[in-house]
Amino acid sequence: MTAGPAGERRLAFGVVAVQAALLLAFFTAPRRSDWPLPAGLAAAGSVLTVAGAATLVGAAVNLGRSLTALPTPAAGGRLRTGGLYRFVRHPIYSGLLALVFGATISSRSAVRLALALALLILLWRKAIWEEAMLRRRYPGYADYARRTPRFVPTPAARRRPG
Repeated sequence: MTAGPAGERRLAFGVVAVQAALLLAFFTAPRRSDWPLPAGLAAAGSVLTVAGAATLVGAAVNLGRSLTALPTPAAGGRLRTGGLYRFVRHPIYSGLLALVFGATISSRSAVRLALALALLILLWRKAIWEEAMLRRRYPGYADYARRTPRFVPTPAARRRPG
């Protein structure tokens, strides 16, 4: 990792640029017929896409002024543990992944599947890095991370008070 705040900021912009490039490639990749698509699976893909988009937007609204495209904590931001952040630590990433994998199912494209998997790996690594910075910035983050899953909600996470 690059040392110092300036190096962290350059790396953050680089990660966001790679993420944007993956998303651009994903959404401009052609639909194909790389696998059969039964009606039920097509419907599931559509539902996952819409649920992902709704989650992404809801989580962004929930963050308010703490929202930033960079994985570095926003200046003047505060730790959010309510709303969708009650269920997962990274609902924006969860929503984006649900949207992309839902669209992958519907597109029947192996190229889109490869891009979605690359995005998953990138977001996983980005989340780990982001969490290290959040632990340094917010004293309560370690406890929050212990009780809240990273991307996929669990029944235990749903039972916790907000």
